[in-house]
Amino acid sequence: MAWHQISVITNEDTAPKVADYFSDLGAVSVTYMDAEDEPVYEPAIGETKIWTNTRVIALYELTADPAQIRSQTLKHFQQDSLKYWEFEVIEDQAWERAWMEHYRPMKFADKLWVCPTGQEQHEANTVCLILDPGLAFGTGTHPTTALCLEWLASHELAGKTVVDYGCGSGILAIAALLLGAERAYAVDIDPQAITATESNAQKNNVQDKIVCCLPEQFSLADTKADVVLANILAKPLIEMVGLITDLVVSKGQLVLSGILAEQADSVIDAYHSFLPLNKPVQQEDWVRLTGIKH
Repeated sequence: MAWHQISVITNEDTAPKVADYFSDLGAVSVTYMDAEDEPVYEPAIGETKIWTNTRVIALYELTADPAQIRSQTLKHFQQDSLKYWEFEVIEDQAWERAWMEHYRPMKFADKLWVCPTGQEQHEANTVCLILDPGLAFGTGTHPTTALCLEWLASHELAGKTVVDYGCGSGILAIAALLLGAERAYAVDIDPQAITATESNAQKNNVQDKIVCCLPEQFSLADTKADVVLANILAKPLIEMVGLITDLVVSKGQLVLSGILAEQADSVIDAYHSFLPLNKPVQQEDWVRLTGIKH
């Protein structure tokens, strides 16, 4: 099935109103895109960040009339606030399959493979984690995830208990189990992430060693871990410093990621009195921070 794609650039105050109006005119979906390469890293929880100049993109069925939609929209808003209209007919496609064409096996620390289905690697002295792209974040291609996978594949995990706080696809918890961990707890605020982690755990035959749950289902009193990984963002890492460090047993290890290089000092300062962190390890614009609980 093909679709009409209609887009226009407007300011941050008008963008939500235009999006709502496109929906009122029958759009099946409306999205925002940065129109000026203005980075947005960390909106507050529940906030949808709008750029100063935002492209609003709407999809309509082919029965819609793009010229009429543009005309009606221009009557509803000040014309000088709507610029650079674009119209395109786009073909539907299996987006996940198209993404898969660019997703190839990745190796971490000469010990861990992360591979899509059908491209499994069976190299001696390595383990292979099977993971296909889905709705939950985390395939190993992003530096924040890659930094954590490198750490896991470089450390002895045999017999250890691991907590993956903010698990996304469950890639870190599952990797830890394949690398020898005895038990893993995968925690996320998104129910979709829990579903994805459970599915990926079954795909890798570790479902009997993993507990997947929402934070409210996770008992801090009953759970302490030898290794705690939190690959989220700097702001929640700082806000949850007490919760996260309390999960780590004495002499246990903490791995933090999802942190931009310029945010590293703020995170280190926040954790200093709880658990001193080592010098950042950087990949592209992102860093990993680690420490041992005394």
